[in-house]
Amino acid sequence: MKPFLALVFAFFSTMAWPQTAQVAAQPNTIFSGADGKFEAAPDTAEVHLDISSQQDTSRAAYDKVAAAAEQVRAVLRKNGIDPKTAQIGYFAVQPIYDWKNPKHKVIAYRVVTSVTLNLKDFSKIGALTEQLASIEETENQSLNYTLEDVEQAKSKAAEDALTKARAQASAVARAGGRALGELIYASIDVNQPVIVPMVAENRVMAARAGMATPAPATAEFTPQEVTITAHVNAMFGLK
Repeated sequence: MKPFLALVFAFFSTMAWPQTAQVAAQPNTIFSGADGKFEAAPDTAEVHLDISSQQDTSRAAYDKVAAAAEQVRAVLRKNGIDPKTAQIGYFAVQPIYDWKNPKHKVIAYRVVTSVTLNLKDFSKIGALTEQLASIEETENQSLNYTLEDVEQAKSKAAEDALTKARAQASAVARAGGRALGELIYASIDVNQPVIVPMVAENRVMAARAGMATPAPATAEFTPQEVTITAHVNAMFGLK
């Protein structure tokens, strides 16, 4: 009969992963943890912009935003994009108050809406963002690259993490004169980094001022790869 042997191995990631359930060490088991990742070229470009106007009356502000929205639709058609593929995120009418007046009198109205467009053809991005920036009522234009099937990427990152955890556990088991057995328990934390889009505010201001602007910021560059990371804690039996 083999002597009792319990091995516990832990690999601590330098990344701040969410807390997982605590698993008590059991006889003839080995516990390991590892980080994994999956990198892929993005397949979707997300263009976002706000359309807003502040006027003396709500009707005047609404009319300005409506006219700007029609300009946005015209830009999309010009670039061979069906306006129906763009999505409206919200629409709001906001009264502007004079807070210096004790009665807080309404002195203006601000109408704002947001538009988001997902593109598969990256070649259209430069001209599209430049033309949208030239519309006076647009602001906060941003561009972000993503993966459409992010769940598959998360699965691949988790597989990579588990493979590494198994390899580490197997190495320690061999060092202790044992063989690695079946997987008993595993917990998975997947992290999709939040990328803060670059707002093209300077370009918008230059376009509105009638200044000469350089080539689109995205010209000739390759979109950054999307990286999905995962951490797996796993418990294996020992033979």
